[in-house]
Amino acid sequence: MSSLRRLALAALALTLGAGAAHADRIDGDWCSLEGGHLAIDGPNVVTPGGAKLIGDYGRHSFSYIIPEPEKSAGATLHMILLNETAMRSRVGASLETPTLLWRRCDATS
Repeated sequence: MSSLRRLALAALALTLGAGAAHADRIDGDWCSLEGGHLAIDGPNVVTPGGAKLIGDYGRHSFSYIIPEPEKSAGATLHMILLNETAMRSRVGASLETPTLLWRRCDATS
């Protein structure tokens, strides 16, 4: 195998690996169908109301206490990654609480 071909295959492997690693994390910009937006970067979150907080970060989950004056202030918002483009959130721990679906925001939104 030529060295140029090996280099091209190595570059392809690195590119594919980097994409898979990003898609496997809850980090990123999220948009709800209701028009909400939040951004997660490790333990840091910017809430739909614009507050910058530190939350409880897991690679596939995130939670934080909703600040004033946002709706449901004082309750905990729990989020779980469903797949590379979707996550679901729930206010509080009750399984009877409705969930909200979030999608990764488009670069143009």
